[in-house]
Amino acid sequence: MRKIVIAGNWKMFKTQAESEEFLRGFLPHLEDTPDEREVLLCPPFTDLSVLSKYLHGSRIQLGAQNVHWEENGAYTGEISPLMLTEIGARFVIVGHSERRQYFGETDATVNLRLKAAQKYGLTPILCVGETKEQRDGGKTESLILSQLEKGLVNVDQDNLVIAYEPIWAIGTGDTCEVTEANRVIGLIRNQLTNPNVSIQYGGSVKPNNIDEIMAQPEIDGVLVGGASLEPESFARIVNYK
Repeated sequence: MRKIVIAGNWKMFKTQAESEEFLRGFLPHLEDTPDEREVLLCPPFTDLSVLSKYLHGSRIQLGAQNVHWEENGAYTGEISPLMLTEIGARFVIVGHSERRQYFGETDATVNLRLKAAQKYGLTPILCVGETKEQRDGGKTESLILSQLEKGLVNVDQDNLVIAYEPIWAIGTGDTCEVTEANRVIGLIRNQLTNPNVSIQYGGSVKPNNIDEIMAQPEIDGVLVGGASLEPESFARIVNYK
């Protein structure tokens, strides 16, 4: 059975105090959330310890936004898988388009991070997706298949989540048509050796489009950016109809 995985990616937002305030507003909304929905928050590294303390014993899982492939070393600005598991993280986003675009992430380093995450007991969320230029050039399918082929070498598909995030739809207000998102996610699934990998959609997910997104048969959850920063907004997404 494919799990429903709903993740909030806070990116570079929220201080520790703001994280605590968010939880006070958000947690009460989960009382009637169906048990089969996996809910996780991926805050900045500085918020992980605060959220770990407050989420202990709750149904919300903790995730990080990146992980290095070594357990220690001279890698200024990076964080190791051991550091994440010690603090209570269970998931980690790998290869987000912003990491690829602004910080030189490649399919090769994505693969290293995926394998390291799994080695130390983390479940990675592998992000794949195309730019507007690539889509307009008819390269969506070939690019995503290449990202999968290179990124998933020696990766355990029994401990994996994939997020399809059309880059042109992230933070722009433009949402990929749900039927098109469903088609691409179906294409991704056909490339996997494990058809039960949960595949999320990410890209301007909001309370007013979540029901339509989650009605698609291939979509197993969402990776939410800006709409995960407000308790009521993210609660509505988690409690989609």
